Amino acid sequence: MANHKSAKKRIRTTELARIRNKAAISKIKTQMKKTLSTSEPAEVEKLYKETVSLLDKSSAKGILKKNNTSHKKSRLTKHLNSVSAEK
Repeated sequence: MANHKSAKKRIRTTELARIRNKAAISKIKTQMKKTLSTSEPAEVEKLYKETVSLLDKSSAKGILKKNNTSHKKSRLTKHLNSVSAEK
């Protein structure tokens, strides 16, 4: 256990950040699964925009790294294009 006042504060703030980041990552995963499992072109496009926005926000806040965000967006774009081509 920490002895210094600043170390105790650091433990508290780190725990809050961990919980916040975990919730954000969970939300991203859920949104990705929802988008990738949908096959209706109009619905996919709507979900795609929401998911990309969520990814960009999380990247800007430092929750996800830039390349991880790019990888996920690329995967979503592939899915969007494949669904659009099928119609």
